Amino acid sequence: MSQVRMTRGQAGDGHVIALRGAVVDITFTGGSLPAIDDALFIDDEGRGTVVAEVQAHLSADTVRAIALQATSGLKRGDIVRPAGGPITVPVGEAVLGRLLDVVGTIGDKNGPLADDVPRRPIHRQPPPFAAQTGSADLFATGIKVIDLLAPLARGGKAAMFGGAGVGKTVLVMELIHAMASAYQGISVFAGVGERSREGHEMLLDMTNSGVLDRTCLVYGQMNEPPGARWRVPMTALAIAEYFRDERHQDVLLLMDNIFRFVQAGAEVSGLLGRLPSRVGYQPTLASEVAALQERIASVGDAAVTAIEAVYVPADDFTDPAVTTIATHVDSMVVLSRSMAAEGMYPAVDPIQSSSILLDPLVVGETHASVSSEVRRTIEHYRELQDVIALLGMEELGTDDRRIVERARRLQRFLTQPFAVTEAFTGVPGRSVKIEDTIAGCQAILAGECDGWSESSLYMIGTLDEAREKENAGQATAIPSASGAAA
Repeated sequence: MSQVRMTRGQAGDGHVIALRGAVVDITFTGGSLPAIDDALFIDDEGRGTVVAEVQAHLSADTVRAIALQATSGLKRGDIVRPAGGPITVPVGEAVLGRLLDVVGTIGDKNGPLADDVPRRPIHRQPPPFAAQTGSADLFATGIKVIDLLAPLARGGKAAMFGGAGVGKTVLVMELIHAMASAYQGISVFAGVGERSREGHEMLLDMTNSGVLDRTCLVYGQMNEPPGARWRVPMTALAIAEYFRDERHQDVLLLMDNIFRFVQAGAEVSGLLGRLPSRVGYQPTLASEVAALQERIASVGDAAVTAIEAVYVPADDFTDPAVTTIATHVDSMVVLSRSMAAEGMYPAVDPIQSSSILLDPLVVGETHASVSSEVRRTIEHYRELQDVIALLGMEELGTDDRRIVERARRLQRFLTQPFAVTEAFTGVPGRSVKIEDTIAGCQAILAGECDGWSESSLYMIGTLDEAREKENAGQATAIPSASGAAA
């Protein structure tokens, strides 16, 4: 535990009086009790030192804490030392290229950090509203469907909503890769409830792409106690805030998966004996999500920009956790299972995805009008899908048939090969400027591509590439028309 600062507060030492899994009851004799969210260090001869966090005052001399590490081996009577404040974690240049856990312990094999590395508490109030600065600067991701229909903002919050297996993590990894060259700031990745396999793949991908030296990885994996998964985003935020406030550098904060943060909070709430709220979630759901999200902001000339993956349980977008998170984000990128089944990757739903930045005063009149027309065309196609499935395209009127054909071409044009999937597909990734995306959509909407094969527009970058495929007659096979209309 060399990475955990073990300073002693004014309160005297205590000892463990009860253990129930991750819940630890501790009594203190003399002095004041540690405050809520203060760190405690439980010393055990066989187990070593376990970090816990105060969650409730049970009486004048007893507190209830949640352990952030496994408690196997601890016993009643173990000495508990208060830290005198919240958990502190290492920050600054020293953590770039390193892998940390929730309490700041190094998880890679590159040796310990120096003793003089600055540390900051993981709990902190959000910047005052008067100090926050808004920004209408767009983050160009190079991903056509996101830049067109759900543009991201510098200093804003974007969330990728989707059920299991529709491509949230792949999309987050592609955003990291896409921004590595254009985005020269610092990246902090928080793996909340990640599988070990996902964490290993992320570490390898970042190492191979050369972006690890400007990135800090903070993990609270799925096999760790709920307290660790619950506090990992706070650790990542403390690191991001240091670069923003003290180094005045832009920070890209990536979190996968915020639903696991809510889920861990529900587990902690249950362990503490609180009555559940709707659908079994913790009664403090809204305040816990707000405490995390409101710390993500622009201050002065530097910003923390967040991109979050959000698991949608059973594809139910009315789930309380999903709706609570959605109220805090500026851009919603909704991933569709039906589009993934059709092979339309990235499987971003053009109708449900949205952004508050999609305003003519922010993105310009052309961008706003083209995105609106793309949505309207695809939505009209979806309204006609039942008719097509029952009666076929032949029964549609001329205008409807033309709209359907253009909508199908738009859907295929908005697909795109990713750099992070090149090893699996053999197709090099594409990064497309927003001007090229708008120009391609305008051409399709104007009918310039009406005579083209749909396959020419599938998994390409710019419209020029589709034109070359069409002229060369080298269109690759794509999902069948019957599958796309299902």
